[in-house]
Amino acid sequence: MKPFLIRRISTTADGREIIRDAQAARDVVTVGRAATNDIALPDLGVDPEHLYIQHSSDGRVQVTATGSSGFLVGRRRSKEAVVDPDQGGDIAVGGHRIAMSRDIGGAIVLTVQRVAAISKAAEERDETKAFSLRGLVPAKRSTAWVLALSVLFAFLAIPVWAAFQKQHQPARTIYAAASDTTWTSGPLSQAHHALEGNCEACHKKAFVSVRDETCQSCHKDVHDHALPGRLAKARENPGFGGRILASVAKTFGKEGPGSCVACHTEHEGAGPMPATAQAFCSDCHSTLNQRLTDTKLPNAGDFGTQHPQFRPLIAMVPGEKPVMARASLDSMPMDDSGLKFTHKLHLDTRGGVAAMARSLKSSKGYGDALVCADCHTPTADRVRFQPVDMEKNCQACHSLAFDNIGGTVRTLRHGDTAQMTADLRAFYRSTSPARPINLGGMERRRPGTYAQGQVYNAYFGAVGARGSTGDKAVRAVFSPGGACYDCHLVKPPGAGSPDWSVVPVNQPLRYMMHGWFDHNAHSTETCASCHTKAASSAKATDLLVPDLKSCRSCHGGEASAAKVPSSCAMCHGYHGKEDAPWKPKQGGAAASPMLIRPRPGDTASLN
Repeated sequence: MKPFLIRRISTTADGREIIRDAQAARDVVTVGRAATNDIALPDLGVDPEHLYIQHSSDGRVQVTATGSSGFLVGRRRSKEAVVDPDQGGDIAVGGHRIAMSRDIGGAIVLTVQRVAAISKAAEERDETKAFSLRGLVPAKRSTAWVLALSVLFAFLAIPVWAAFQKQHQPARTIYAAASDTTWTSGPLSQAHHALEGNCEACHKKAFVSVRDETCQSCHKDVHDHALPGRLAKARENPGFGGRILASVAKTFGKEGPGSCVACHTEHEGAGPMPATAQAFCSDCHSTLNQRLTDTKLPNAGDFGTQHPQFRPLIAMVPGEKPVMARASLDSMPMDDSGLKFTHKLHLDTRGGVAAMARSLKSSKGYGDALVCADCHTPTADRVRFQPVDMEKNCQACHSLAFDNIGGTVRTLRHGDTAQMTADLRAFYRSTSPARPINLGGMERRRPGTYAQGQVYNAYFGAVGARGSTGDKAVRAVFSPGGACYDCHLVKPPGAGSPDWSVVPVNQPLRYMMHGWFDHNAHSTETCASCHTKAASSAKATDLLVPDLKSCRSCHGGEASAAKVPSSCAMCHGYHGKEDAPWKPKQGGAAASPMLIRPRPGDTASLN
């Protein structure tokens, strides 16, 4: 039996539906108010363990109530029911409805949605009084004072006394181990694990924070790092509370903004670190130009409200070493890859390309027209797409065949113009025109066959001119209508090359060099929902990268409730590398990205 797929549907403040999918951990799904259930319903009208759902032997779903409350099937209350997911059916529990259906993969989908307000039962109204411990335990204020004094005595006075005892009497170990344990903030990270128990390696002086020179004694090469002085100047001036905290930190010897410990904290353990909060970045970047007047970085404080337009890295001039530059998408930049290609022509559902796709449907698996996936192949990790390859993606329609020998088709050498030119010239030198039958060895020569325009003259004239025909064939390949000219930018002889050649093609795997995008995380979307202008693009230089508005149709800032919350760390990492920005693993293996279902009429917001 396939495991159940639990689908929860909730509604945002602006009416959008948020769908979250997760596979059940076992074959029997429990439903109730307790958080330990597979489907936890925060409703006082639902028992802590209300019912369970399991597979029936005939492929249907068996629903059984564990208590006396039961559930509704239609308008009848029942304690046991069998539901056929192929026909569709649902049950009601408290203010929630659980619909059952079967997806195309055969798994049974349990769709949970609130359909009524949460119960306003009497026990909910009296909940505060019923569960209060007032009158049974000491007052909060007196308890707080006792605990505070106990903490000061046990974890401050005694450890300080033990530390001084250790300094003056090294041989004694009265309370040394316990004092170290109570003072430590937590275990060291994996990188500093070798220093565990050797506090003096970093903390040179008691009650003094770790100094920059201590960090720099080991970390001498800090790549891609802002200068400490400039980093301190970039930080926003703290408010009243921040100034108080800074004065306390200064009292204990902590260095100010721009120091190593201002950003890099230790004693947080070797386990998963928390995701970097948006405030960590926006404290500087939201008003950066006010403090660093010479910066070229635009302000950025929140993806939903304050973020600059994307600036992809594009090829301004194609070539072996293309001239690259970053340009804002607001300026409608052109990306010159060296190709002559139009998406509009290839995605047209009624043109010649579509007719070619239909003719190759049985052999190549195309549909009634070409789609994006016919030419664009994802990488193994499905994060990006591989460069379009002539042999794999284009040659089915754009044949480079020029000869057929015994049923074997000879093709021009793609990607090596010198080799292709040599092959064409060798072909025309090594082959001769078909010899007329009346010039065979047993045929008698007749007067007149040697005259201008007659058989003999025409045949041997063609044989003599066969070498120059090769040059004509090469020229035709690189001329309008030729195999190379129609797709590539051609360089004729003399333009830096002794022979014909093409401009090298530039197909970048990544345009956003300072931001990360994962196609696999957006697998629920279609290509056209983000690349909205692809079907109408009539130029090869059109840059079809989605702009800021397109991404904002689904993504909001870190605190966004109506859209997918997106902090700075989702797309950016401080140290620029090819890897994705680090973020903690959320949910289990069965967890899927949160999807927002657009309402009717919202399609225009994606354009």
